[in-house]
Amino acid sequence: MHVQIVDFSPVRVAALEHCGPPELVDESVNAFIQWRMQSGQSPVALSRSFGMPYGNPDTTPAHEFRFAICGEIRQAVTANEFNIRELTIPGGRYAVFRHTGSPDHIGETIYPIYRDWLPSSGEELRDQPLFFEYLSVYPETPKDQWQTDIYVPLR
Repeated sequence: MHVQIVDFSPVRVAALEHCGPPELVDESVNAFIQWRMQSGQSPVALSRSFGMPYGNPDTTPAHEFRFAICGEIRQAVTANEFNIRELTIPGGRYAVFRHTGSPDHIGETIYPIYRDWLPSSGEELRDQPLFFEYLSVYPETPKDQWQTDIYVPLR
């Protein structure tokens, strides 16, 4: 398992918060894509894309699951019909792990981080959710070839 410890600068993002069953996140992603295309505020070619789970989809009751779908912005989010709002992904120290393959299988990379790497690393978690930076874009890159960086917040 390759890990990098980085100092991440805060990032302003436009965010659509998905609330509900994890299997419906793609519907929220499609709404975010529509907003991105209509507003032009977070062009995918020039802006980083992120995801932030607020719980484990395997253990959180489906009706309580939350996931923020995010795109980097440089200006305030204007009022919109999609309920997109502005958030800041906090800066600070993070352990970064690369996941290659479909985001649907990202748990195969996350579980070993917490089960194996963290206990032997001497590091401590910071009290905030991990987040993903999507380095690939669908459909240009097939999902089985996607690359996603997983940022785990450290003290």
